[in-house]
Amino acid sequence: MSTQSLKSSLNRRNACRLLATGAASLPLSFFAAKPEDAGAQNSNRERIKAFCVDFNWHYKEGRFAPPGMYSDASASEHFAWYRDLGVNTIQTFCVSCCGYAWYQSGVAPVNPGMKGDFLTELTELGQNAGMRVMGYFCIGANPFFCETHPDITHGIAYNTWNIPFTKNYLDYLCRTMEDALIKTPIDGFMVDWLWTVKPKWLDCEIEMYRELFDEPFPGKDKITEETTTEFMRRSTGRAWKRIYKVVKATRSDAIIWLSCYNLKDPQVAGSDIFKETDWLMNEHPDPATLAEVRLQTGPNTRIIQCLCGWGPQHDAAKVISDPAYDDVGFYGFAKPDLSTLPPAKSDDPTFAANAKNIEIMRQAFRKG
Repeated sequence: MSTQSLKSSLNRRNACRLLATGAASLPLSFFAAKPEDAGAQNSNRERIKAFCVDFNWHYKEGRFAPPGMYSDASASEHFAWYRDLGVNTIQTFCVSCCGYAWYQSGVAPVNPGMKGDFLTELTELGQNAGMRVMGYFCIGANPFFCETHPDITHGIAYNTWNIPFTKNYLDYLCRTMEDALIKTPIDGFMVDWLWTVKPKWLDCEIEMYRELFDEPFPGKDKITEETTTEFMRRSTGRAWKRIYKVVKATRSDAIIWLSCYNLKDPQVAGSDIFKETDWLMNEHPDPATLAEVRLQTGPNTRIIQCLCGWGPQHDAAKVISDPAYDDVGFYGFAKPDLSTLPPAKSDDPTFAANAKNIEIMRQAFRKG
């Protein structure tokens, strides 16, 4: 897509969204908002109601879905499913955890057997219906990168983060993000697993130490737990700065959505990350953790609570009915089965619990 075509698409998308969300009733200040204010927590704006059919995970096994597992997914069928759910925000994938892309001709390898151009097609369908469409990048895991760069990664893992945030890796990651923002009309993307792996002090991590501390590496026997924690915090912070810079330089109005399962982790707690991200999501099923992090967010940060995805650990009805979360967006995710969509009925406890939460979200989302 050319730059001019992308701009035209974005203009059409914004016009459709204003019509679909009842923009005529909004104050004039809404229309005067600057692009950099797009993430602001504003009571005049519609609550974020988001969902993700999660292609990251194998439908039966507790590991990443291998490339091609959900390649039969149809953009039109998925759009119809999301529309029926009542979302105003679809979260799908630029690159899923396995390291493969859901759009054509990208920096990352294309998901084998993918129908058409899934991300681009779903984005156009959603935006034409007045929805935002967000992509996804897993920061701390990428088996494809590990396979092609064995000397600067901790081997190949299919269920956890294991990549040191070397300059080499960050260069690759940022190229993929820039590429997705240029080649597709997505509104932004979720940044997930922004976690530095605990160092094994590979040569590349020793070089990272020199870069992050601006001093020689003292030797493995001199490294304390406190130093390791500070190394991981600085590494995560550097990765965030690179991500933020490339996203805003590529498209200033692109939304960066940070998902964080542990808002208290020393890698991120009290850092600039929560202040700078446009959207911040508490993935943990306990919403009480959000109360503490509110004081750490910036004036333009919108807060989202996850309601579905971890089976019976999430209780969507309890959170939705709590008035303390009237100003918080809602999000859910769920693994699909081989139909590429979450099953409405299943004997699997996780599928069944997710189906229950999805139905609760459907009723709430449709009410407005």
